[in-house]
Amino acid sequence: MSATIRLFASLCDQTLTALGRYPSRTAFVWSGGALTYRGTYELIGRMQHLFFRLGLKPGTRVALLSANRADAWCAAVAAQCARLSTLWLHPMASLQDHLFQVEDAEAEILIVDAATFRERGGQLAAASSCTKAVLTLGPADYGRNLLDLAEDAGQSSPRALAEPGDIATINYTGGTTGKAKGAVRKHANMGGYASSILANFEIPERPRYLAVGPISHVTGSNILPTLIRGGTVYLQSRFEPPMVLDAIAREHINFALLVPTMIYRLLDEPALERAALKSLELVLYGASAMSPARLTECLERVGPVFSQLYGQTECYPISVLRRGDHDPLKPELLSSCGFPATGCQVRILDEVGHEVDTGQEGEICVRSPGVLLEYWKQPDLTAEALKGGWLHTGDVGRIDDRGYMFILDRKKDMIVSGGFNIFSREVEDALGEHPDVARVAVFGIPDERWGESVTAAVVLRDGADVQAEDLIARVKARKGSAHAPKQLYFVQELPLTAVGKVDKKQLRAKFWSGRDRMVG
Repeated sequence: MSATIRLFASLCDQTLTALGRYPSRTAFVWSGGALTYRGTYELIGRMQHLFFRLGLKPGTRVALLSANRADAWCAAVAAQCARLSTLWLHPMASLQDHLFQVEDAEAEILIVDAATFRERGGQLAAASSCTKAVLTLGPADYGRNLLDLAEDAGQSSPRALAEPGDIATINYTGGTTGKAKGAVRKHANMGGYASSILANFEIPERPRYLAVGPISHVTGSNILPTLIRGGTVYLQSRFEPPMVLDAIAREHINFALLVPTMIYRLLDEPALERAALKSLELVLYGASAMSPARLTECLERVGPVFSQLYGQTECYPISVLRRGDHDPLKPELLSSCGFPATGCQVRILDEVGHEVDTGQEGEICVRSPGVLLEYWKQPDLTAEALKGGWLHTGDVGRIDDRGYMFILDRKKDMIVSGGFNIFSREVEDALGEHPDVARVAVFGIPDERWGESVTAAVVLRDGADVQAEDLIARVKARKGSAHAPKQLYFVQELPLTAVGKVDKKQLRAKFWSGRDRMVG
C-alpha cells in the first residue's frame, strides 16, 4: 500500500511546528502564571487525546466561552487537530446571542471558563437543546472539568489530523443589522492566514504581544504569528488603561492590537504622560474608523508605531496602512486604510458589478484565499455576498491614483438626505477635528422633508465648553450645508457592540422613536 502524500500545511501543522521549534521559551504569560512552548504543546496533546476518548466524530462543533486564557486557546487548537470545528462565543455578547449561535451551529460540545462565566455557562447548558456535553475550565457545579480530564488522559503527543475539506471554524458576524451569520472556513481556507499577517503587518522580529481584546476574535489572530516568530503572548482579560500602560512598561511589550475606542481611552488617561512606552514598535488598530485628529494626537504623544488593519469576519486581512504612511505631513493618508494585503485582490464595483473609475466611489469587493466559504445554513445570503465571484464587503470606498484605499461608510450607514449621498465618516472626521471633541458618531434618522436627517452624537473632552451650533457650523464650513447635522446631541458615552464598534442601530433607536418625535 503506497503512502498518501499530504500537500497541505494546516493551521494545526503550523502551530505544532512553531511550538516544537522553541520548547524552552515562554509562550503565554498572564497574571499569576505562564506556560512554555513545551507546556503548551503537551497540554494540546492531552486535550486532543481526551477528545478522542470522548468519541467525537469529525466535524462536531465545539463552542468556547472564555476570557483570555492560554488553556482555552489550547482547547481550540486541540479540537481542530482532532478534526472538530470550533466557534468562539464573544465574551461580551448577551445570553440571547450566545444561545442563538450555539443552537444555530448545533454545537454538541460547550467549553466554559468557569472562573469568569460560571453563571452564563450554566444558563447555556440548561437552555441548549443540541449540547450533549459541557466541559469546564476549572471546577463548576455542572459539566466536567476539562483540565482534570486532560490531566487524567496522560501524556500524548498532539497530531495535526485536519484535512483540507474539514470545517475549521464558524465565526459569527457582529449581527449589527439583524441575526449574526456564521462565516464558515475549512482548513483549506485557513492555511495561509498566518503567513499573510507576517507578510503584511510589521510585526517585530521577536514579538512581545499584548492580547487585551478578546482572543475569541481579531486579537486572537495574532497569537499564531507571534508563536511562529518565537515570541510571547501576554494575556489580559479586560481593558483598563492604567493596567495596559503598566503591562507595556513592566513586560517591555513591543506589539499590541487595539480598537479605536481603546486608543481614545488611553489618550484620555492622565497616566499616559508618565507611561514608559519606549518598547512599543507596533500598535495595530482596526475594527472601525479612527478619527484622523485623534490619530495625529497618537503619533505626537505615543510615537510613529501605529498601523491600520482592515478586514472582516468574512475576509481577513484585506488591507494595511503601514507605519510609514502615518505621516502628519500627509494628513489625507490618515483617512486611508492603505494598500490591499498580499494575496488579496480588491476592486471597487458599482451596483451592477462593473468596476468604477479611479477615485470614484463604489462597493469594496475582494478575492482572496481567506474569503469565507459560505454562511452557515444561509445559501441565499451566501450567493448574495459572493455574487460574481467577489466577496461584497458592504463597505463603500474608493481607490486613488496612487493605489490607496479609503473606506467612506458602510452601505447600510450611508445617509441619503435631500437627494445627496452623505457618508457619515466624512462628517465624523469634520467634527472630530474640533479640539473639544473626544468621540463622535453620525447616523441618519427618518425625516419627512429630507428623507433622512444627518444626526450626530458627540462625547466632549473633560472640561470642554462648546455649543452644538458651533460644531454644526464647523461641518457646514468644511463640507457644505447638506452634510451639516440637523440635530447634534451631547452624550456621556457612545454605545458599543460586543466587538467594540459604535452601535449606530442603538443610537438611532435612542434618538428616534417614531416618524416625527425626537427623543434624547
